[in-house]
Amino acid sequence: MKLFFKPLFLSLFWVSALAILSFLSLGILVSQYAGTPEKSDVIIVLGGDNGLRVRKGAELYNAGYASHIILTGIDEHSYRPNHPNWRERRMMELGVPKNAIKVDAKSRTTWEEALNTSTTMERKEWKIAIVVSDPPHLLRLHQTWSRAFKGSSKKFILVPTNPAWWDSILWWNNRKSYQFVISEIKKNLFYAAVHY
Repeated sequence: MKLFFKPLFLSLFWVSALAILSFLSLGILVSQYAGTPEKSDVIIVLGGDNGLRVRKGAELYNAGYASHIILTGIDEHSYRPNHPNWRERRMMELGVPKNAIKVDAKSRTTWEEALNTSTTMERKEWKIAIVVSDPPHLLRLHQTWSRAFKGSSKKFILVPTNPAWWDSILWWNNRKSYQFVISEIKKNLFYAAVHY
């Protein structure tokens, strides 16, 4: 009987250890595609934030990484081009001139943001884009933008914000990062089934 339980116990131990390690590694998995900014044609600041992405985009613009910014995630129905929304106003407060900012009010999903940006870049003959978002969003961005740019010479660089709540190792210890990571794992699975 002992001969039976010992291998079973060892198997359960290693399976449990592997499951725990896999769970703890999710923060590294979702944020692994962070890149270093380089001179580009445009900075894409994705929507869905409370201002960190806008600030990062403005910092990159002011540092001379690109001379154009596209803001996404602005609702087409409520957007008035002659009345800048809070994200445009914040950009201008941070030193970005209004004529450098373009608004994409048509994209509602990460997939649409990638496709519409690809089309805009094609039209304007831009080759390199910096894409700004939060760290746990980077895995899905990498997969999505890679597919949207496939077969073209266009390139994208993912540059994350630096939120106080994010830690790729201890992500599970903060409610906001925990919710973000779990949500991104679900969205990655959905995108893999629907778009990839």
